Amino acid sequence: MATEGKLICDFTGGAVAHRFRFGGGLGQALPKAVGMKGGKSLLVVDATAGLGRDAFLLASLGAEVILIERSPVIHGLLDEGLARAREAGGDVADVINHMTLLHGDARDLLPTLSPDVVLVDPMHPPRKKTALVKNEMRLIREIVGTDEDSIELMNVALATAHKRVVLKWPKQADPMEGLRRASHQIVGKSTRYDVFMVS
Repeated sequence: MATEGKLICDFTGGAVAHRFRFGGGLGQALPKAVGMKGGKSLLVVDATAGLGRDAFLLASLGAEVILIERSPVIHGLLDEGLARAREAGGDVADVINHMTLLHGDARDLLPTLSPDVVLVDPMHPPRKKTALVKNEMRLIREIVGTDEDSIELMNVALATAHKRVVLKWPKQADPMEGLRRASHQIVGKSTRYDVFMVS
């Protein structure tokens, strides 16, 4: 979340906690896209971790999640947020215990891992509408810039994942150029998940 121009990674309050308590479980679009089913644990790599919300959701539903973040600033915020949540104890800390944070470039790290699923959520293309993006997203974009190497990351992910790669993308945006057609899509309110089956 963003407070007075500052980013904070918080797993114990706000929208993240609300989604954890009342979010609808496996019926949500992201778990569906990742292929989560009750009683079946997956190893998911969130290759563009950001503030860790998607990773937290997946971990809360039973996945083991490895988060990769290459921005030193965002990685630091995420590391602090995970530590605070761990210290808070309770059910949130139980979720955090299923999350492992790595610092580095996912293109280098993915081949050293053996994930069932890779989730890629690059900085999205500029909106065609003139409406300002949320303050938090603007702050993140100022820190990390644009992901010019997204297609390279997707190709590494497709060569690495055992089951599927999930690309989180704006609902109305054109498909990412240079990729084969997605196997299927899960469409949410403002976001869609392009799913690439690899097994």
